[in-house]
Amino acid sequence: MTTRRSFLHNASLLAGSLAASGLTTAAAAPAANARPNKLCFFTKHLQGLGFDDIAGLAAEMGVDGVESPIRPKGHIEPEKVEDELPRYIEALKKQNLEMTLLTSGINEVSQEQRTEAVLRTAAKLGVKRFRMLYYKYDLDKPIWAQLQEVKPRLKDLIQLCQEIGIQPLFQNHSGKDYFGAPVWDIYSLMQEYPAEQFSFCYDIYHATVEGGMQWPLSAALTADHWGAIYFKDFQWIGRKAEGCPLGQGQVSPDFAKLLLKRGYTGPISLHVEYLKGDARDPAVLKQFREAHVRDFAVLKQWMGWA
Repeated sequence: MTTRRSFLHNASLLAGSLAASGLTTAAAAPAANARPNKLCFFTKHLQGLGFDDIAGLAAEMGVDGVESPIRPKGHIEPEKVEDELPRYIEALKKQNLEMTLLTSGINEVSQEQRTEAVLRTAAKLGVKRFRMLYYKYDLDKPIWAQLQEVKPRLKDLIQLCQEIGIQPLFQNHSGKDYFGAPVWDIYSLMQEYPAEQFSFCYDIYHATVEGGMQWPLSAALTADHWGAIYFKDFQWIGRKAEGCPLGQGQVSPDFAKLLLKRGYTGPISLHVEYLKGDARDPAVLKQFREAHVRDFAVLKQWMGWA
């Protein structure tokens, strides 16, 4: 079981490697302030750690904030959001951090998803955007008709978000039955709204899995509705895409060049979901921290950040 003492001990073990890679804490990171993008990372792999420990680790990475799962089986269950989300946000603020993205279990306005309670609580605490839960197709039914059936659910959600003051974002996933896998399907609905009302968490991993060499086309199609960018990488193992460290797989650094060329200034989130294990185990946590340093160094190189 991880104690506060063991966590802090691990912090000292990694201090040298953090300095060597050029990453500094949020409180002393003038180079980070010069970035045009808010930089965060997805904290799913840190499940089980306390809010203060997650915030402390994020601060060491030199990021501006975190992207955290506030959803069923996430850091905070929807039923507990009013009590626990303020505590999490406060822990982040102590480290001069924000919740750049809230990853939700929400894809409609419903009591079951506690849509209004979660989003109103988040917006009141300063969270500006959230990632939606995906939709899935029934492959035994006509595809286009199912896409049209989602329209009223999206409209209700977007209207509520406008009232509350929070932006819904949709992640393109790869897979045989995911809405957004071909990108054009969700974009055909998204283009009916201004980007500030509804946009993509554009995921270059999944765009490359689905599009291969065609990813620049899907990027060009959706670029006017990028609300956030996800960097992560994968390798083909047989017919299956398996996550891997950034720069060691199929995702092209040319995507970073495209972001720079287009002058993209929105949030960028690094995903390290290839990491497996219990973050409460000090040895596992040490491996996670080293992976953060490695992948952030690659991202900085790709984006030309000093």
